[in-house]
Amino acid sequence: MEGGGARQRRNHLLVRPNASKRHFQQQQQQQANAADKKVATSNYFSIEAFLVLAFLTMSLLILPLVLPPLPPPPSLLLLLPVCMLILLVVLAFMPTDMRSMASSYL
Repeated sequence: MEGGGARQRRNHLLVRPNASKRHFQQQQQQQANAADKKVATSNYFSIEAFLVLAFLTMSLLILPLVLPPLPPPPSLLLLLPVCMLILLVVLAFMPTDMRSMASSYL
């Protein structure tokens, strides 16, 4: 008897007349949440930030045309980015001792 009663309860829980309405309401809420997210992403930049970025872009486009050309930098200063690149390549391919790294985090 108890087994049959449990089946009836399960069937009663599975067959709900308002289940389709609830599912439809949940879908509408999810669509509304997605629409809210789209509105939030459209306001990603504030108006002030957009104006600053537009001004910076225009200055980068116009100032090189207006200002006189600058003299070239000293030759030693040109070696600085080359030295930094060489240092980064050496550090990237340098082997590491994984045991010492693992023990320092434990």
